[in-house]
Amino acid sequence: MGEIIQANGIAINYTLEGPADSPVLMFSNSLASNLHMWDGQAAAFSNEYRVLRADTRGHGKTEATSPPYSIQQLLEDALGLLDALNIEKVHFCGLSLGGMIGQRFGAFNGDRLLSLTICDTTSQMRDPSIWDDRIRAAKEKGMGGICSATVSRWFTEAFVATGNPILDEIGEMIKTTKLDGFVGCCEAIKIMDQVDILGDIKTPTLIINGKQDMSTTVEAAQFLNDNITDSRLLVLDPAAHMSNVEQAEAFNNALRAHLDTNTA
Repeated sequence: MGEIIQANGIAINYTLEGPADSPVLMFSNSLASNLHMWDGQAAAFSNEYRVLRADTRGHGKTEATSPPYSIQQLLEDALGLLDALNIEKVHFCGLSLGGMIGQRFGAFNGDRLLSLTICDTTSQMRDPSIWDDRIRAAKEKGMGGICSATVSRWFTEAFVATGNPILDEIGEMIKTTKLDGFVGCCEAIKIMDQVDILGDIKTPTLIINGKQDMSTTVEAAQFLNDNITDSRLLVLDPAAHMSNVEQAEAFNNALRAHLDTNTA
């Protein structure tokens, strides 16, 4: 599933579904996943929106280049994709790494946004050394070797205990992420500090965070909410890092209300 297009110097895998004349809703995936992490949202929104999903550089079927990457480079990938598809403005929704890209999108290219939704993300890394450890683990064990620990961070124990088939799908996304792509994005996250640009975001912004998210905490989400002028925060409980999967219905309802309020 997907189409390949050249944009910003790489081959980007994307899907575009829904009515051709509807506003575009663009989703951006987390580290070590791919566009299919948004399957539940694509199903919910593609009747009324033109849903655009793309694999981040080095993830899914999008080309991997040599590490390191930067958040700005990943934003330029997204903008390049929009240009290649002749799309002027979008509703943008990104989770974790996708939310970091979204912050930069809002601060520097807000004229191309109808609305912004950033989920389970942060504006600054509290402990950059964590990323050295994760890079080392991935290089030593391979992506399959870090899968179990990653899934356990992304979901609450109760959700993992349900044995929901989506857990296996997420695990497969992690295992099939290209090592260069993972390392490149880890390097981007490690040095990311976007605190100073939050005040430049003027786009209406919805911030969603899982209450049990230990990767990007509610405190980090509250900081975003305090520093982005036109924003509101929704905390989903129970949910960990993948709040769009663990609390899909509540997530979709909140996103829909935000889109309805800000559709031009």
